[in-house]
Amino acid sequence: MSKYLIIIVMLFSYTFGQSGYEIAKSADERETPKDMTTDLSMILTNKKGRTRTSTLHSVSKDNAEKQIIWFLAPADDKGVAFLKIEHAGADDEMRLWLPAFNKVRRISSNQKSDSFMGSDMSYEDMTSRTLDEYSYELLGEELLDDVLCFKLEITPKPEAESNYSKFITWISKDEYLTLQEEYYDKSGRLEKVRTIKYAEQKGYIVPTEIFVKNVQTKHSTLLTFDELKLDTGIEDNLFQEKNLKRLPR
Repeated sequence: MSKYLIIIVMLFSYTFGQSGYEIAKSADERETPKDMTTDLSMILTNKKGRTRTSTLHSVSKDNAEKQIIWFLAPADDKGVAFLKIEHAGADDEMRLWLPAFNKVRRISSNQKSDSFMGSDMSYEDMTSRTLDEYSYELLGEELLDDVLCFKLEITPKPEAESNYSKFITWISKDEYLTLQEEYYDKSGRLEKVRTIKYAEQKGYIVPTEIFVKNVQTKHSTLLTFDELKLDTGIEDNLFQEKNLKRLPR
């Protein structure tokens, strides 16, 4: 066998022989900014088509393992702030500052299914998944909006303590980007669908829009990212409870 044919066979084996775990690992290890600062618009739409728009400011670091979000508008939400610090092998820290009550609410592990500020994202959805706490099955390949994707079924193991029974995830073959994900509730029914759009900035591919539709309640959330700033040197000491009360200028 010629060396050229050997190379072709090796490439063919790599492309078509990847396991679901290896694909998920490649997506998890994709290069991301060291830190990211952005303004966000969050539009909530109920089943009657009524909308509510909020303006947020987010600062995150280490692939969003550390994140702080301040609500800037509307007036009745202004000052509300959320802090998240993820820990490997331990419970994540999540705290919500509620200025109207002059109180910091700690989000416990049994509250992770609660909605984040009336949105279609739960507190669990706001955190990263630990790769080894899930099992992965490659269901095949599928076109999604003309992009060829790996289609995975991701199932939480008991240690994940997830509020979902499984996820169906579409990951682009070219860049290993998660483009769409279906979330199934504990009874196995489809609960919501999340789609993500991306753009390239400073050599990274970063999200510019996240849309979540709860198919059971007919409620949706649209997040758009504006004024993205990457790798600005955010210090770890920003991610402290005391800074929840300090609105960014």
